[in-house]
Amino acid sequence: MLKVQAIGNLGREVELRYTGSGTPVASFSIAVTERYKDKSGQQQESTEWVNCTAWDRLATLASEYLHKGSKVYIEGKLKTTKYTANDGGERYKTEVVVRELEFLSPRGEGGQQQEPEPFPSNNGTGEDVPF
Repeated sequence: MLKVQAIGNLGREVELRYTGSGTPVASFSIAVTERYKDKSGQQQESTEWVNCTAWDRLATLASEYLHKGSKVYIEGKLKTTKYTANDGGERYKTEVVVRELEFLSPRGEGGQQQEPEPFPSNNGTGEDVPF
């Protein structure tokens, strides 16, 4: 398993949906920005977009508390899925399956109403989220 940790800002609202059996699944993306000085001493900035998926209670919490612009810490497993696009070509999607989520925006920023504690994905049950 490849463990991923990232801090970034949500680029769009969380999309919450449910599986056929009623399990909540949330999808969102975060912008992770790195600032550095190049060889000539000029300040540079590079942004990577990270696609994220959260399951069960974490999905519900993400959809309730995270909004576009919210700062968040995520930790999880890197997962790449192969699929066939509408044009028949093969494509790959890489995402982080979130196992831990911490809301970093102060109250009122990014549309956040409250600032809850960090939540592990297993909600204290000891059971892992499905992959």
